[in-house]
Formats: sequence, structure tokens, C-alpha cells
Amino acid sequence: MREFFYNPPQTLQKSPAWQGMCQVITTLHNAGYDAYLVGGGVRDMLLGKTPKDLDVTTSATPEQISALFEKAIPLGASFGVITVLINAIPYEVATFREEREYSDGRHPEQILYTNDVSLDVARRDFTINALLFDPVKNTVIDYVGGLDDLKHGILRTVGDPELRFREDHLRMLRAVRFAARLGYKTEGETLRALSLLAPLVKSVSPERIREELEKMLLHTSREQAFRLLAETGLLRQVLPEIDDLRGVTQPVQFHPEGDVFEHTMLMLSHIAVPSPALVWAVLLHDVGKPATRSVKDGIPHFYGHEAIGADMAEIILKRLHHSNAVLESVVPAVRNHMRFAHIDKMKAAKWKRIAADKNFPIELELHRIDCISCHALMGNYLLMLDRLAQLEREAKDTALPPPLLNGGDLIRLGMKPGPAMGILLHEITDLQLENELRTKEEALAFARAKLFTMR
Repeated sequence: MREFFYNPPQTLQKSPAWQGMCQVITTLHNAGYDAYLVGGGVRDMLLGKTPKDLDVTTSATPEQISALFEKAIPLGASFGVITVLINAIPYEVATFREEREYSDGRHPEQILYTNDVSLDVARRDFTINALLFDPVKNTVIDYVGGLDDLKHGILRTVGDPELRFREDHLRMLRAVRFAARLGYKTEGETLRALSLLAPLVKSVSPERIREELEKMLLHTSREQAFRLLAETGLLRQVLPEIDDLRGVTQPVQFHPEGDVFEHTMLMLSHIAVPSPALVWAVLLHDVGKPATRSVKDGIPHFYGHEAIGADMAEIILKRLHHSNAVLESVVPAVRNHMRFAHIDKMKAAKWKRIAADKNFPIELELHRIDCISCHALMGNYLLMLDRLAQLEREAKDTALPPPLLNGGDLIRLGMKPGPAMGILLHEITDLQLENELRTKEEALAFARAKLFTMR
């Protein structure tokens, strides 16, 4: 065991969350129990970051914890965890425990409470997450070498990596996320175990896989995370369609950066303001290329990859149990991501309709990232910005103007309801957007002429 004095920054000590955690631990100490801050909170504190999770581990049992605090929620009591509320801030307070046999790769078959904190630490995932801090004495306690791994930037499991990953298969994805996010090197045996046991990750629920992947995608280390997923074979298990992008060569004149996988990784690195819909749209935008690749005169082509890719994206997102909101944004973004290539040839009515679409901001940003990640030709993107500026000059927003005519107007002209009415109204709207029809009178005159030719 290694122990040393550490005085947290004053800004941290003065924060309400930290003070609440100290109150929890002091209450437990005063009642005669051992208690420590544990996990990511200690890690982040030592790295100079503001801790997000302030979890407490203690020798007190769930019943003893509940008896000490007025607001104690026993939601995780069967796993030895009580949620304590201090000034409306929740703290997870867990009893020291040993765990025996993880038959399902997620939950222990048996939980044994203990008074020995070293046994509790020994069951944790990574050494950097197994450090303890006593805020009463201001001491950091290390049973597993986590301090040295923090100092040298190494991600290592506590004990045997195969055993740790077999206990909880989700830990493999967490290993990738931590290594990428912290910029740490994965220790050799830990890396070997990741590659060896990668197929086990398929036993993890789709929701948990999605949550881990999305945490990776929303962080600036997203490219590094996906490269490590590919290196370990985990990508083949959780997103085989993305792994299939590796080695799919593209025309070098348009894609000097390399194959489709390299292009996608470069795009991930160029995301400036991530959102769930945008990061998934970037990741999946070229997923249809392997299925549509053809070669003519030595040049690869991917005709229709955007349509095939949209269908594949929908299948992938549903497989990972994404929300309808994400589906309704990502799938059309993938389907439409090539249409900006022809913006210079579009009639005003068409690009105005595109700009008025609720998904337009994500589609335009996807196009920008796509351009800077390959040939770096930004002409069409800049042209669209110019046209948006034109729209702003013409109106306060990009919403379509009120239609000049409706179905009732056409009925009064003698037209019967049906598909032809919808087609005529659409045509009138296009002419309105192109400023060829400006008033209702002009639209009525146009409609009368069309109806005359239709008789």
C-alpha cells in the first residue's frame, strides 16, 4: 500500500458537490465506519480536472448507511449501494465488497460484504480508477499501483486483465474510452486481453454498447477511440459495417487521405461542435461504399452509395436502439450527403427547399466536414453559404413563403381533388420560389391556363 498527503485545490474544496461528499464521509467516520472517495473522482482530482463522479465506498452496510442519513434511497441496495442526498445532490455510497463469479459477463453471482477496503479495491476495473482519497485526513491511498500508472499515462487492469474483462464484458469498451480520452497507452497484457476476448462484447446489451460508443463519439478523442476499437478487433464486433470500410480504396484525386476508413476517421477529427445526430451521421455517411464499389478504367466508383448507406444506417441505428429523433436526422443526412455536389446547377426552388428543411443544418455541416477531409475543395459549401446569405436578405428566416394558392382555390376554378391537384400546387410553389409568380392573381392566371390545357 502507498499513502501520501494531498491537499485538493481550494476551488474544488469550496464547491457544493465536494462539500456534500465530505459531509457524507465525515458522518460515516463519526459513526465509526471507514469511508473514502473512490474511482473516477480521485483520478480526475489528481489530474487537475473537476471530478464529475464523487462516489463513496465504506465499511458500513446498506442498512447502516440508510440509518445514518435522512435522505437515503435504496435503489441499488441489493448490490450494496445506497444513494444519499445532501442538499439535493446525489452521492452513491457503496459498501466494501468482494464479488464472486460473473456467469453472465455483467453481474456477479454473489456479493460478499467485507471490512477490508483492499478487497474492495481489488475487484475494480482499472488501476487509475481504484485509488482512494480520505478528505478528512487529506490522504490518497493506493493498493494497486494506480499512482504510477497515472504518472506514466498507462491504462492497466487491476489484476489479471482476462479475469477483469470476463467478469464484465462492457469493461472492454470502457478500456478503449479511457485510453483514448486520457491519451494513455494501453498496457501490453491488457491490450492482448482486449484482442483475445473482443467477441465477448457482443453479449453486452445494445443500449450499453450505444452509450459507450456515443461517449467516445462525443469526445474530442473520438478518432483515437475508433482506431483503438479497430486495432483490438472490438470494432468488428460492435460495428462491423465500419470495420468493413478498411481497405476500401477510393480515387486518389478526390481522396488523397486514403481509403474509406481513413476518410471517416479524418472526418471524425474535424467535428467542431458534436451532437449525437452529427457524430453518427459522420460515422455512417459512407457506410454504403463497400457494397457499391465498382472499378472502371482503373478508377473506383461508388454509384448510389448514399441510398444504400441510408438504408444501412437505419438498420445500424435501430440495432443499437437509438431514439427516433436520431434516426430521423441521421438517415436523411446520409441519404442526402451527395446532393451538395450539384448545388451550382440547382434551380432556386430546389436549394430553397433544401435550406428550409429542418435537417439542413446537420446536412450542411456534414458536407463541410466531408470537403475538408478529402480534396479540401470548399466551393460548393461556400456557394451554399452565399445563397443562405441571399435568403437572409430576402427574408428574416429560411422558411418557405405562404403559398399563393391552395386546394380550395383550384376547386373554385373547376379542378377536382386528386393527385393532379398536388402536382399543380407544387409547380406553382416552385415558380413562386423562383420569383416567376409573385401574386395570387398571377398564380390564378397560370392555373387557369394549365387547366385549359388539361381539358
